[in-house]
Amino acid sequence: MGSLSPGTVKDLIGRYNFRIKKTLGQNFLVDGNIIKKIIETAGLKPGDVVVEIGPGLGSLTCEMAEKARRVIAVEIDRSLFPILEETIGSLNNVSLVEADALKTDFDRLVFDAVREPAVYKVVANLPYYITTPLIMHLLEKRFSISRMVIMVQEEVARRLTARPGTREYGSLTVAANYYARVETAFRVPRTVFIPRPEVDSAVVSLEVRDQPAVSVLNEEHFFALVRAAFQQRRKTLINALSGMRDRVPKEKWSEILRQAAIDPARRGETLDLREFALLANLYTQTS
Repeated sequence: MGSLSPGTVKDLIGRYNFRIKKTLGQNFLVDGNIIKKIIETAGLKPGDVVVEIGPGLGSLTCEMAEKARRVIAVEIDRSLFPILEETIGSLNNVSLVEADALKTDFDRLVFDAVREPAVYKVVANLPYYITTPLIMHLLEKRFSISRMVIMVQEEVARRLTARPGTREYGSLTVAANYYARVETAFRVPRTVFIPRPEVDSAVVSLEVRDQPAVSVLNEEHFFALVRAAFQQRRKTLINALSGMRDRVPKEKWSEILRQAAIDPARRGETLDLREFALLANLYTQTS
């Protein structure tokens, strides 16, 4: 069927008496050029297996099915299924699965579809309310994902790619770049969706690393330290870290920071990935 025009989208919504759900962040993409750019960013090849989270009305699904070996479309909203049966039901290499992406074992999902373990790509137009938890679910579980190409609100794209010392830099930035090489592929104006969202979006590419960007002795300690550093951004590093759950005394943190050659008066938002790893490893060694 290919990309859906605004008229076709309105026709489908009307014929099936579909009610758009703001609570699920439903905004349907109606621009063929944007769809082509998403596929180019994903670098789809004939042997690829792709998981699409939130196929909407199936416009991107159809285009990906022409390029990839298999497309597995994961949709939580059962009321979209009659429309999707019309738009993608005839495609032999597309599976439609009703599931909550936040609770899904994607490796199992892919295995069930292709009957073998496979490395795969994830493509998604993420609603704002699940963006951060879903990104972390996909990365933390260490699924067999080679690349994620996700459409997010532009503000989230800035957070994912921010530099230390900037307002957007935070724990999401550190975590995403720990697991993946992250870059913004292109901006997407709000005008290419029905209904039109209130903000612009961006497509972000996350190339999942074979090994994390930095070596840490204890990931739980690493991420606890990162969270503490950003929890109260105005605090100096030593005060922020002293407020961690295990209540390590300030004197101990002073010694750890001295060993790391990091000024205790700095703020957490100025530390890069390497410095967070160094602090976490010293903390682990002295715990």
